[in-house]
Amino acid sequence: MPTYEYVREDGTRFDFMQKMSDKPLVACPETGQPVRRAISGGSGVIYKGTGFYNTDYKKNTPASSKPAASEGE
Repeated sequence: MPTYEYVREDGTRFDFMQKMSDKPLVACPETGQPVRRAISGGSGVIYKGTGFYNTDYKKNTPASSKPAASEGE
């Protein structure tokens, strides 16, 4: 589900997760203030959790497949 950013009447902002088929909010669920959906330049990806590691997407290459260095070089 996408997360949409809304702006309250007093200028404060909050994020709200809802289906794309849901109608936009007209009032803040916490304060009851009128709200409008803000246009954001977000990519639609939200990273939460511990993060990614450099080994997550590396190809596993066995040590024997690396060419051996010759002594003359």
